[in-house]
Parts: sequence; structure tokens; C-alpha cells
Amino acid sequence: MLTQALKAYSAAIALCLAVLVSSNALAQSGYPHRVVTLVTHSSPGGGSDVFLRELARFLGPEMGVEFVVENVRGGSGARAMAQLANAPADGSLFYATTPTYIYTSLLSRPANTYRDLEPLVNVFFDEEVVYTRTSGPFETLEQVIEKARTSRGRWGASTPASLERQALEQLKLAAGVTPAIVTHEGGGDLMLNVLNGTLDIGVGEAQEIRSQLDAGQLKILAVFAPEQTERLPGIPTVKELGYDVVLTKFRGIAGPPGTPPAIVDAWQQGVQRVLENPDYRNVYEARLLAPRYIGHAQYGEFIDDFATRTQEFLRATGVLQ
Repeated sequence: MLTQALKAYSAAIALCLAVLVSSNALAQSGYPHRVVTLVTHSSPGGGSDVFLRELARFLGPEMGVEFVVENVRGGSGARAMAQLANAPADGSLFYATTPTYIYTSLLSRPANTYRDLEPLVNVFFDEEVVYTRTSGPFETLEQVIEKARTSRGRWGASTPASLERQALEQLKLAAGVTPAIVTHEGGGDLMLNVLNGTLDIGVGEAQEIRSQLDAGQLKILAVFAPEQTERLPGIPTVKELGYDVVLTKFRGIAGPPGTPPAIVDAWQQGVQRVLENPDYRNVYEARLLAPRYIGHAQYGEFIDDFATRTQEFLRATGVLQ
């Protein structure tokens, strides 16, 4: 009985200490909310979903808040952007930025676009890769291209308005083939269709398929990076295989328009600190993510430049008039 009482007392003390530490972190940060929601258009298990959940786990203690991830699917990010654009700029709600929110803004012309959000910080660059199932017939990208020449083939991307879709469209043009491109509501759905053989290949982030790579179910054929990377040793670039296509995905955070400078600064400081956290570094390096911090002042310029180049590509290929 005494032992049980001591265990109960120890547990109570531990709980009190945990609450005290959490309260002190919040007080030190001066952040106006105890709970903050992070929104993504990605499906559960998709790239942005995984990015936010792992970031939240380590960034929460740094900023003294509890992060909650919410999946707002539909419209390739249009619903999520509308939610942010019409939310109060009080630091309680943020959105995971990727090229998808640029593509959706340009192609779908929703009521709210990327211009209606406040880019806060960029966190990572994420390599886009061409992958296929290990048990399938393809050992090289050239074999995939050859099938597309002879029997068209089926290639997969995540959302219709995405960098992955652009990667496949550019690869089609560079290779002079016309495979069917099948889009999905997220990277998780795409990966399943590659695994079951419905698709010859998929294009997505290396970190998004890491578990299936480690399990030996998927393999990477090429990467859209400008040069081979240490994070993917031995994997050729699409460009060096003869197809001049180079693309890199960004991952960052945006808030509602007019987000106050104090909140922006809290995010900038928190992200810089968490990227130096050795435990988080182990996580994001295992996910094959490259840290690429871009602060608020430069991130807006980066987003505008990316949007301009994307619009030029879409017009040059006749997608936009």
C-alpha cells in the first residue's frame, strides 16, 4: 500500500512539474494563444500532413504552445486558403505552404488565393522524386519512358494543381511522350495506386514515401534536383538522364493577412531555434528534408517570384491564356 501511495505521489509531482514547465514556456514566449491550429490541404499521411505533425512536436515546446493539425481537404487547397484568408490575424491559425497553393490560385482562380495570405517563414526544401513499386517491371526511368512511347502508360501526381503535376507535364514534353497523367487528392492516395500497379510511376516528395522505401516496397528512379544529393546517394537526376527538368518543392508557413509583427517574429525565432534542435534534425534528415529557412521579408518575395515563373510556364504551355 505504501509503495502504491509513493507511486501515486510521484506521478502527481511529475504532472505538476510538467504543467509548470509548460506554463513557464508559454509565459516566456509571450505568445497570445495556448493552442494554435495548423491547417493543411494534404490528406492524412501526405507530405504536408507529416511535415506539420513532426514540426509541431518539436516547435511546440520552443514557442510555448500546443499545436493541433487540421486536414482541410477539397479544391486542391482552395478551402484551406479561404479558411485562412477569412480568419482573424491573431496568431491562432496558420497554413502549410507548398507550390500547390500557387497552382490552385492560378489554375482554379478561387475566391481567395495565395495573395490573400501572409507568408511567414519557409522551413524546408523537399526533393521531388520519380518512384515506382519494387515488384514492378521498371528498373530505370528510361524504361518508363519507353513504355510511354509504345503503349502510353499511366503516371501519377498528387493534386491536379501541384508541382508534381508540372513535373510530369514537363517530363512529357522533354521526352516527347503522351502518357495519361492521373491526379489524386493527396500523396497518400497516389502512393497506394503506385503500390497496387494502377500507375507506372508517381512523382512526390522523398520524405512522403520514406516508410515504403525503408520497407522495400518502393524505389526511386530519379530526382528532379539540379544535381545529385547526399540525401539520395546514387540516385540520378532527371536532367542528367537527358530530360532538362529541374524542380524543388518548398515547405513553409503562412498566416491570415495582416498577421502582427510580434507573431511573425515569434515564428521566425521559433523556426530558427527548432532547426538547430539535434533531435528534430535527426527526424528531418531521416525524412530527406533539406533545411532552408527564409524569413518573413524574403519569403514574400520568394513566393511572388515562384508564382511569376509558374504563371509563365502555364502560359507557355497553353494551360493559361
